[in-house]
Amino acid sequence: MGLHFETSEFADRLARLTQQMQEEKLDALLLFAQESMYWLTGYDTFGYCFFQTLVVKADGTMALLTRSADLRQARQTSIIENIHIWVDRVNADPTVDLKNLLVEMDLLGARIGVEYDTHGMTGRIARLLDTQLMAFGQISDASYLVSRLRLIKSPTEIAYVERAAALADDALDAALSLTKAGADEAAILAAMQGAVFAGGGDYPANEFIIGSGVDALLCRYKAGRRRLDANDQLTLEWAGAYAHYHAAMMRTIVIGEPSYRHRELYNACLENIQAIETVLKPGHTFGDVFDVHSKIMEERGLSRHRLNACGYSLGARFSPSWMEHQMFHVGNPQPIEPGMSLFVHMIIMDSDSGTAMSLGQTYLTTADEPKALSRHPLDFINL
Repeated sequence: MGLHFETSEFADRLARLTQQMQEEKLDALLLFAQESMYWLTGYDTFGYCFFQTLVVKADGTMALLTRSADLRQARQTSIIENIHIWVDRVNADPTVDLKNLLVEMDLLGARIGVEYDTHGMTGRIARLLDTQLMAFGQISDASYLVSRLRLIKSPTEIAYVERAAALADDALDAALSLTKAGADEAAILAAMQGAVFAGGGDYPANEFIIGSGVDALLCRYKAGRRRLDANDQLTLEWAGAYAHYHAAMMRTIVIGEPSYRHRELYNACLENIQAIETVLKPGHTFGDVFDVHSKIMEERGLSRHRLNACGYSLGARFSPSWMEHQMFHVGNPQPIEPGMSLFVHMIIMDSDSGTAMSLGQTYLTTADEPKALSRHPLDFINL
């Protein structure tokens, strides 16, 4: 079986989940997030682009409802034993199959939580599901129940995150070896992703971000490549991925002669990250991290050039995003606890001068100071 964890770890996760379900008075949980299914059972697929759900009862009983294409996938990559198939056909409504399965599992009239806030739950599925279950039982939104449990990483998970971080470092090494005037973005991107694959890593849950010139001010992937000018700027955001666990990094590289504005924005990024490291530990919240970021940006007159978040939790994630729900934004009360893998990024995009600067790396939280997982320093990169 293609399992990345011992069965004892899966048993521990199920025990933690069922205990939380009992505390929240849920008889069952319908998991639609692929991350949740992977964390709980090892189930590894991109089949969540179609309808599928894992039913988890408070007594620990589980049943997967999926398509025939994922039957062997579930058998080979997970500990799930009870697998049901809904049939592809004209006007198929798999929520009817789900309701029938819930009846078989003695859940009529039960209190059922649903993971609504996930890429595996389209608006159409939500409407069909609600129509089928509105009179079936007591339905509630339980989108973040498993997500919160995934925040704290086990020793094995931490080992995977650390391996992902090493692959992210390898990707940066590959990029730096090619980055110079006249270099092709396509070659740089290929070398970065190739380094991750060569190290035994996976596809990331979203595309690597690469942009030079005016596109260095973008925070998302876009199609199209260009060659670097003699004086240029290149923004990269990428992640090493191993067993689906991610460790992200971010840099803006200056090619040729850096401007005064590049240096100024870099100094703000570095000061910000160093200040955040003092609160990225137990006794503080995700909101505290953002408050530090916001304060320094305001003091430097950069508030309108920053973003409204400065990082997020990372873990085992599936397309289309490696970002977890828990982000560093204003007012987030989520406590910082030991064993979290957290990506801190500084992104300053000055559209007035056309200057980009970013700096970011992944940390492992401990009982005290955070541990940076990258072997690369946070130096200004000028090639």
